[in-house]
Amino acid sequence: MNTQFIIDYLMALNMNNNREWYHANKEDYKKANAEFEGFLQALMLEIGKFDSSILHNNPKDLTFKLVRDTRFSHDKSPYNPAFRAHISSQGKLPVPVGYYLMIKPGNQSFLGGGLFADMFKDATTMIRDYIARNGEEWEKIIHEPEFVKYFTVQGTALKKVPAGYEKEHPQAEYLKFKSWYLEYPIKDEELKDAEAFLAKGAELFRIMKPFNDYLNKALVGFQMPTR
Repeated sequence: MNTQFIIDYLMALNMNNNREWYHANKEDYKKANAEFEGFLQALMLEIGKFDSSILHNNPKDLTFKLVRDTRFSHDKSPYNPAFRAHISSQGKLPVPVGYYLMIKPGNQSFLGGGLFADMFKDATTMIRDYIARNGEEWEKIIHEPEFVKYFTVQGTALKKVPAGYEKEHPQAEYLKFKSWYLEYPIKDEELKDAEAFLAKGAELFRIMKPFNDYLNKALVGFQMPTR
């Protein structure tokens, strides 16, 4: 696992974010991508020690493309210089929630989990309803000392508790949320030692698992919208 090659390639792409450079250096992309997939495979084996539901995945099916959708963006650079993957029992779909990894030089890398997408209204409602009914379990998970050491729950939120929920509910602040996710930042220096980064990633995902499990219990029966 040569994470240094991944970093070097992404830094070069960031400096030369155009189609001509990308195609002229396609072999370097292929090598960097293979290194990333190799890292994912090793990471999945470590995650599998505490969550076997993800072991059937092929790393190739968990990654996201570098190509950006620039139609509605002021930034017209064609590529996102980052390798990204989402590991769950159903692959890279946002539901069920799983373990998210982004390697992006410039100290923009992070490990994440939970529901990042807030456009699925049914998913938001299901989680709100579950928190409203199972608040004590939620509080126990997010205040676990090991969890608090690394994570705080983030997400887009409304200004007020939405209609249909008690304004004075003990978890009122979390009922305002439309998404519930975790992010742990990774510095560039931490990426260079692949074995140490692998061990740290697996450990953080282990700590994150009860949070993901809680959301996935809330999301049982959720159907991804069809286009």
